[in-house]
Amino acid sequence: MARVAKKKARAKRAVRAKAPAGESPVVAKAQKAVDAATKSLDAQLDRVAKARARVQKSSTAAAKQSLSSANGKAKELRAKLASAKVDLAKANVMDAVRQVEEDAKQKLGDLAEKLKAQHDKDLAKAKAAFEARWKKTRAAVHAKKLKAAEKKVEAKVKAAAKKAAAKAKALEKKAAAKAKAEAKKAAKKTAKKAARPKAGRPKKAAAKKVTAKKAGRPKKAAAKKAAAKKTSAKKGATKKSARRGRPPKKK
Repeated sequence: MARVAKKKARAKRAVRAKAPAGESPVVAKAQKAVDAATKSLDAQLDRVAKARARVQKSSTAAAKQSLSSANGKAKELRAKLASAKVDLAKANVMDAVRQVEEDAKQKLGDLAEKLKAQHDKDLAKAKAAFEARWKKTRAAVHAKKLKAAEKKVEAKVKAAAKKAAAKAKALEKKAAAKAKAEAKKAAKKTAKKAARPKAGRPKKAAAKKVTAKKAGRPKKAAAKKAAAKKTSAKKGATKKSARRGRPPKKK
């Protein structure tokens, strides 16, 4: 009695949706290979099922040969599908690495932009701080130099004022001496004019001469008296010195 072949109901494999826009071409290619291998295996499994049904109906050598050939082909397609799936898994792993790398690059780019903006801000702040410090330092240096210059100028002005005062004093002294000399000269001139004899009075001048002569005579007499006194004093001293000491012995 011929056995009725029961057709096994196989679940249809889900068809993969369209690849996303950001998917790697390698992954897309591997996925395409997996889809093709799956489709080929499904078709071959249908052939195997038909061959098995024929074997169950007739059980002839040709049917068995057809079933064996279909099973061999299905085995090859399974191996091919498994290899395609491995390639897809590898591609997915590499794509994940690529995605991580791209994300990292994107993050690095964003960070670089952020740091650049921050760099510009920090540079502006640093410039402002440096400028403020530099201005403060230079202001202190300039103030110090200005103070030193002011001291020098003050000293110079004081020295000039002192010199001018001394010069003015010397000029005043010179002017005073000149005025005094001129006054003395004028007084002398006036006295000389006053001492000149007046015309018509010669007797008074003669009387003055006589008086002068008389006044000069007693001076000579006084000088003679003083000389006589000195001589007598010397003689007395000689006598006194002769009396002193022992008297000479008599022979």
